[in-house]
Amino acid sequence: MGHDKLRKFAENETFACLLQPSAAELLADGYFHLRDHAVKGHWNAFFDSLPGAASPRNNFALRALPSQADAWAPPVHEATGGHGFSGVSGTQAERSMNEEVILELGCGKGEYTIALAERDPGRNYIGVDIKGARLWKGAKYATEHALPNVAFLRTRIEFITAFFAPGEVSEIWLTFSDPQYRSENSRLTSPLFLERYRSFMRPGGIVHLKTDSRFLHEYTRAVCAANGLRILCQTTDLYGRSAAGSQNTTVAEDRPDRDSDYPAIPLEGVQGVKGPEGLPLLTGAMRPEVREVQTFYEQLFLEQGYPITYLSFVIDHDGPYVSPRDPEEFDTKKWRESEGPRQLFGHDSAETRRQKLHAEEES
Repeated sequence: MGHDKLRKFAENETFACLLQPSAAELLADGYFHLRDHAVKGHWNAFFDSLPGAASPRNNFALRALPSQADAWAPPVHEATGGHGFSGVSGTQAERSMNEEVILELGCGKGEYTIALAERDPGRNYIGVDIKGARLWKGAKYATEHALPNVAFLRTRIEFITAFFAPGEVSEIWLTFSDPQYRSENSRLTSPLFLERYRSFMRPGGIVHLKTDSRFLHEYTRAVCAANGLRILCQTTDLYGRSAAGSQNTTVAEDRPDRDSDYPAIPLEGVQGVKGPEGLPLLTGAMRPEVREVQTFYEQLFLEQGYPITYLSFVIDHDGPYVSPRDPEEFDTKKWRESEGPRQLFGHDSAETRRQKLHAEEES
């Protein structure tokens, strides 16, 4: 391990905004019976304890554990013993669940999480990734700039249900996730992960997928179709880099509780260019940050001329989520073959591009 990485790991332990739970503690009862972390259901109280918060409270703090120097937990309450939350008033607890929390899963260096948070100081943003050396950059920036609405969580995404309570998260961003060609259950928009998200998202919660992988984009569209999920916006060429790019954006009906973000434009009432499958082209209804905020990978792929896709949908669904039938509803072979090879660093697919970029970051 390089000295620079060791330095970053050591500095990570000093960042109040970076939570690094012990995997051993989460897995103490087995993989299928994850132990809930103490922060579950109390994220906004965690944010209120950060330096730079408008009114930081002292009843939440960092404590050192033998296995985890940067674990977060409430202080011991003398009346109850243990690490209970009896020190939190009813008003504080209610506020903690009422404020919006937005996640970015697989956030890498955290630049997207930070950019969204700086644009939207009224909501709290959490970037999640397993790589501490990457999270260091975002956590350091958030600390140096005293950002009160940014936090980072170092954990595996499959452990995510141990950290968030029902109704605690309003939106999830998936930015340039690995398309996971060989394992459907590893895709972050698979039915398995949607079940996990639903366990802690609010009714009407939104999932945003931004990717250069047409395979993952089309797979996610097929998952939405198979489960009757409401798509809010979709495009196969976000920046119009291809000849047909300007004709590939469609936006569904407005989400009632977020009028300012998704203006109500009836599909049947729009005139002009038709998008995919005959759907009308809608303009002016996509959130500005979808185009204006870009990740490291996004900028790199744009420089190489690869179109960026975007899809947002509402997670609400009755009953279990199901996978699209292959090949009737999603042709895995067809979309896998259409993905590559592509020229970036040699001949790479969307999968191998990430592997090489990750290797460069780690070196």
